[in-house]
Amino acid sequence: MLEGYRIVGRRAADIAADVERAVGAGELEPRQLLPPMRELAVELGVNPNTVASAYRTLRERGVIETDGRRGSRVRAKPATTGREYDRLDVPEGVRDMADGNPDPALLPSLARALAAAGEESDRDPVRYGDTLVEPELARIARADLDADGVPAGPLTVTSGSLDAIERVLGAHLRPGDTVAVEDPGWGGLLDLVPALGLRTAPVGVDDDGPLPDDVRRALDAGARALIVTDRAQNPTGAAVSAPRARALRAVLREHPEVLLIEDDHGHGIVDLPVHPLAGTTGHWVFVRSVAKAYGPDLRLAVLTGDPVTVDRVAGRHRLGPGWVSRVLQRAVVRLWSDGALDTRAVAAAYGDRRALLIAALAERGVAAHGRSGLNVWIPVPDETAAVARLLHGGWSVAPGARFRMNAPPGIRVTVATLTDAETGPLADAIAATARPAPARGRA
Repeated sequence: MLEGYRIVGRRAADIAADVERAVGAGELEPRQLLPPMRELAVELGVNPNTVASAYRTLRERGVIETDGRRGSRVRAKPATTGREYDRLDVPEGVRDMADGNPDPALLPSLARALAAAGEESDRDPVRYGDTLVEPELARIARADLDADGVPAGPLTVTSGSLDAIERVLGAHLRPGDTVAVEDPGWGGLLDLVPALGLRTAPVGVDDDGPLPDDVRRALDAGARALIVTDRAQNPTGAAVSAPRARALRAVLREHPEVLLIEDDHGHGIVDLPVHPLAGTTGHWVFVRSVAKAYGPDLRLAVLTGDPVTVDRVAGRHRLGPGWVSRVLQRAVVRLWSDGALDTRAVAAAYGDRRALLIAALAERGVAAHGRSGLNVWIPVPDETAAVARLLHGGWSVAPGARFRMNAPPGIRVTVATLTDAETGPLADAIAATARPAPARGRA
């Protein structure tokens, strides 16, 4: 069952630590089946309750998953492995359309903003105990949130959207609680939730966002939190429309106790309006990162929410890293104040690239999704075969397995740097792989 690896330990903590170490070292592989609890207890000479406790710890840490009588196995992408565990290496000469990064040519230069922030910090250095949030950053961010109809609330700063979401979940939920998440959805988030010891309840997505009936089912079944991507949903490009927002608010009003987390993933790169759900429930947050518009290395996200949640996040942040660098915050303020980014031009560039590919695929009889953002999602009958055939043809795309739980197979194509000249050949290659292979006749 374990192909030669022998689990060791006499205490539950030791057994769990041994399994987690083996997973991290690659000695136990993703999806590998673990011994039944009673069988392992006999082998180790311990009480079955000891093994049960170890397996429970491993589940809470996102290392293994249990499926009733089918037993326990190492998660497909356990928390002890890096997020890039299943990333394909792109061979030389193959065009990378899988990485999910923005176009470097559309990112603003950071040099002047960072230099100005450094000079300001020389004149007015930040000290221990100072405020967490740069006042001018808070002022500009709050004005933008007000303009987009996000309810008033306190504001704090984290090191990116995923950091914000992790802190918010930790502020309210406990191991074993269930979180409703989009399916397909952001791979990093799908890994984070079980790594926190939480359970996932998949919610279907179409071009207008999460499906209200799926959300209702998940919340009726006891999900304690819902995470929604407002725009540029990764991987499908969905954007919550006004009618869909009304329908989702109606569902959320039936569950005022649910924690609502909104990730405005497309802020700065999308020209569609945002339709916030914030404020519908008692506890909520609305998160905006600068990474997609200004550069992935700018690890900064602004979040607002109800006072209790924001206070818990900020307080816990103080006990850990303390704060997000005020030098970095001042650099972002300078980028915003100087108008370093023409958001309309950036949104139009990405929109044109998506539209060209989607139209080219439609001409070839292939349906695709990409209402906003950097990516196009293409359903395929066999994503493993599609990825392999495209790679052989000189194109690297992301397999849908990174982003889905129960959703049908698909592939994600990042169009951020796609040129007009490449669109037709790429569409041809995808069309050749997106259709089911013809049935073979009998000899």
